[in-house]
Amino acid sequence: MDDFDQRNREFIERMGPGGHVVAVCQPSVPVLAAVALMAADGDKLQPRSMTLMGGPIDTRINPTGVNKLAEQRGIEWFRTRVIAQVPFPQPGFMREVYPGFLQLWGFVSMNLDRHVDAHQQLFMHLVEGDGDSVTKHKEFYDEYLAVMDLAAEYYLQTVETVFVRHDLPNGKMTHRGKPVDPAAIRRVALLTIEGENDDISGVGQTEAAHRLCLNIPAEKKTHYLQPNVGHYGVFNGSRFRAEIAPRIADFVLSNNGGRATARPTNGAPLKSNRTVHAAPKLKRARATAD
Repeated sequence: MDDFDQRNREFIERMGPGGHVVAVCQPSVPVLAAVALMAADGDKLQPRSMTLMGGPIDTRINPTGVNKLAEQRGIEWFRTRVIAQVPFPQPGFMREVYPGFLQLWGFVSMNLDRHVDAHQQLFMHLVEGDGDSVTKHKEFYDEYLAVMDLAAEYYLQTVETVFVRHDLPNGKMTHRGKPVDPAAIRRVALLTIEGENDDISGVGQTEAAHRLCLNIPAEKKTHYLQPNVGHYGVFNGSRFRAEIAPRIADFVLSNNGGRATARPTNGAPLKSNRTVHAAPKLKRARATAD
């Protein structure tokens, strides 16, 4: 996890001054840590904004089944139950990992009835010749089922730091021995986004970042709760494209320091450093920065 913190910082610095960073789910914690470390060091390459989506900033708030499992079992249970070695002759033979198939089973089992219903509906669509619905189903599961093994060291440190000890909200998180203090962040705008029906990161867990980043001015902090979506819907699907993505675009452009020009679909320039009401089809919108 320390490596992940550092790599996020390197990515942000590589973007150069005026960048914006978006973290989806678990990386919300390492991204917040990276920005906090940059702020503490007075790094001139701090991003203008960070957007945290469905992330476990403080899993003590509205704990979900995932959160309760981590607290009840403790880190040793995960070490002995879900860690396996890469089999021969695969690359990384004998390396310890959290296998992708176990991750997938964990997610599927949380909403098993919904997945069974979805595949029953797929059969009916095939029978009825409803090609559009079949295509949407295939596209969703092509992405949903695409999992990869995680390095055991990274997975176990993340579980212990974020879900068992709650180091970040407790003010005890460190990066290679150096304290991680979100209160050091002063000039980076903060947007948090949650899903009303999220059963992975409960409502309020991501919003907790606002209390930790207490020195960011109120006018640079925004929270949005998306109705009628679960965890996956926070960053994928029709409601994400129509309701969440435009808000992210608005937030980024309104915190871009007057250095971006947004163009709606008719090509007319909008005033910079203003909230932009982007059209749902963001592929047709363009933003340019110097």
